Amino acid sequence: MEHENMGEGEENFDYQELLKATDNFNPKTMIGKGSHGMVYKGLLPRTVAVAVAVKKPSSLQESLHHHHDDNSNKLQNEIRVLSILRKSPHVLNLLGTCRDSFDNKVMVMELLPNGSLHDWLHGSRRPPPSWTKRVEIAMQISRAVQFLHEGKPMVIHRDIKSTNILFDSEMNAKLGDFGLAVMVGTVIESAASQPAGTIGYIDPSYTSSEKLSTKNDIFSLGVVLLEIMSGRKAIDVSKTPASIVEWAVPLLERNFGVKEICDGRVAVPAYMAGAVGEIVRLAGRCVAEKEEDRPCAREVVMRIMEVAECVSVRVMRFPFWRSVFMRMVGMGFRRNNNKRRKLLMMNDSSNSSSIITFKNVLADVTFT
Repeated sequence: MEHENMGEGEENFDYQELLKATDNFNPKTMIGKGSHGMVYKGLLPRTVAVAVAVKKPSSLQESLHHHHDDNSNKLQNEIRVLSILRKSPHVLNLLGTCRDSFDNKVMVMELLPNGSLHDWLHGSRRPPPSWTKRVEIAMQISRAVQFLHEGKPMVIHRDIKSTNILFDSEMNAKLGDFGLAVMVGTVIESAASQPAGTIGYIDPSYTSSEKLSTKNDIFSLGVVLLEIMSGRKAIDVSKTPASIVEWAVPLLERNFGVKEICDGRVAVPAYMAGAVGEIVRLAGRCVAEKEEDRPCAREVVMRIMEVAECVSVRVMRFPFWRSVFMRMVGMGFRRNNNKRRKLLMMNDSSNSSSIITFKNVLADVTFT
């Protein structure tokens, strides 16, 4: 059954309101151009003015008619997928929709104002991310993939790449652009008749619709992890080999290959060297040639959590764990034996001070 209803908390917007909010979709308000539409910044007049992102299909004047129809279909698919997904701090939040004067769907989303991961890694406007931040981004995006793969219905994104990873006002990474996404077990899945994705990120083994699986996303995630750790583009024709996978995999087979892969623009602190190496090797497993050799999203998340613990990354730095931490403080939490315990807060004189290890958190939290 195909899902058509808007999700809870989403609304139907008035098109005239969006025209006013974007100054009639003035090119000056355009903040991005995705695989199937253009994105504009808008300011909605509410009790407190709300900044939003508005995505609409490319106009007929800018594309051939069949391309326009394809873009419109992808946008409608993105709306369907995001409408059925429950909210996640790691995935783009859909606010609502409307129809334009040509009866095309227009999508209203939360505004993620701080650009893409691609811009940050490969642009020149800001310094490259620190290694601590790279670990945080790796975990947030891995959590996004886990959220999609373990949801009901399961969602396979099919276009995980650095340009589709955007940052909110607090520099938290979120996965967006669901135009190619497939909801497994729905009418939308049957419509995904052909493999789709982006060169450099798409799984080479995804050669037909029968080959669709969550491991396709894991391959793309592995490419993104390599990109985060190396600072190298997924495809860079100025280098040999051009593919980040073809470059990195042989290096991982050598004793000192990990060091050569790490982004040389930022020195790896000695206390993080082992942890960074673990994530690089994890990325190598994600892009393994055989699907069965690739980890699932949950394993990727768990391994990165263990890495974060090894370098004493504070729980409160991560939005997801901050919310878990506060929920446990307010409500208590369950152990595997279903016995409730209270969270023990250590005072400043304790050797543990304010750091709570991920191992301890995981041991005491039951996810439902």
